[in-house]
Amino acid sequence: MPASPLTDAEIDRALAELPDWRLRDGDLTAAFTVDRGALPGFYAALAAAEDEAGHHARVTVTYTAVGLALNTHDAGGAVTAKDTALAEQLSRIAADHGGRADRG
Repeated sequence: MPASPLTDAEIDRALAELPDWRLRDGDLTAAFTVDRGALPGFYAALAAAEDEAGHHARVTVTYTAVGLALNTHDAGGAVTAKDTALAEQLSRIAADHGGRADRG
């Protein structure tokens, strides 16, 4: 059974608990600055968490920045509880690797 999209109110409540994340163009998004030497470990931990969850972010990596975007394909590209749960986990992983959220 596909995941159910969250309502706008549910997304707002989730975002209140996820200060690193924003809703942009229908996706949960976050950007983290990570020291270049920490990038490989951060990405490896991120990939392991995604694999364990069976849910994956769109990831963009530049020199010292990692951009993340989450939605649930089997919910028509909507944000679901799968996304908010993974977002929380990815924020912890970023912090564990010295990541600093770009909250702008």
